[in-house]
Amino acid sequence: MMADVHAGGGFRRQAVVSAVVLVVLAVLAVLAALPIAGDAYVLGVAARMMVFALFASSLNLVLGFAGMASLGHAVYFGVGAYTAAKLSLAGVSGFGLQLGMAGLAAAALAALFAPLILRASGAYLLMITLALAQVVWGIAYGWREFTGADDGLPGVRRPDSMLPWDISGDAGFYYLILLLFALLVAAMLVLTRSPFGLALVGIRENERRMAALGYPVGRYKYIACVLAGGMAGVAGAMLAWQNGFVGPSCLSVAYSATALIMVILGGAGTVFGPVIGAFLIVALENVISGLTERWMFVLGATYVLATLFAPEGLVGLWRRWAEHRS
Repeated sequence: MMADVHAGGGFRRQAVVSAVVLVVLAVLAVLAALPIAGDAYVLGVAARMMVFALFASSLNLVLGFAGMASLGHAVYFGVGAYTAAKLSLAGVSGFGLQLGMAGLAAAALAALFAPLILRASGAYLLMITLALAQVVWGIAYGWREFTGADDGLPGVRRPDSMLPWDISGDAGFYYLILLLFALLVAAMLVLTRSPFGLALVGIRENERRMAALGYPVGRYKYIACVLAGGMAGVAGAMLAWQNGFVGPSCLSVAYSATALIMVILGGAGTVFGPVIGAFLIVALENVISGLTERWMFVLGATYVLATLFAPEGLVGLWRRWAEHRS
């Protein structure tokens, strides 16, 4: 009898995994085929979805898997954007160099901030991350000679690519974003299922027990902060290429709050939850803003309803529905 129960549970889990794989492949197929039917506006919106999905996924690494909430994650996103912009304006057009330097600059800042962040928890953690981010935002807003202050840095050009296709056009650049998106989400999937990722989940659930078992909790959390910062920096570079402009707003608390909402709406602690949340929010912003001037109210109501009826996010809601069906 017990064997039948275990076999049934294993079969259901396998069916769920298969369904998820099919959905992911279908979404990738639609995204890959979008340039055939979509115009420049549609491609721009889809590219922005993928950029913010990566940004939200980077926050999810520290929030959903390591259990460290942050209201200042946009600081790494903005530093990556500014790094790519400054390199572009300085005549450094190499794709790999811009992307690598953006990720390294953001990771270095995360490595600098992490010892301060890891000293706190709860509301104090939120306050420290917010304060550190506001310091960097203030520097960017006031240092006109370097950052352009509130005028920003216009004229950012898309980098030269070693890829076998031209990325100067809308379709070519879109496929570059799609490639980076697919690679980084796949890397996130591998990372979170590795011993390191499973240890982060254990730390999130019971930090004292993991420390008692001999895990270097502080080191694991520090590495998670650095990796999340680097990934956010890469996403910031992609946004700079797409917009052709970088300003202090990409360092602001508004961007941090947007990423936080994306993670919570989709489902914290899941790989695809932040991706779903980012896709949905960017799509709603573009659709609703074209229908009404009060689109912020509609978005706010959507967030409230999602929090009330899907506290574990859309992925958690789907899991509960699947369990109920089984």
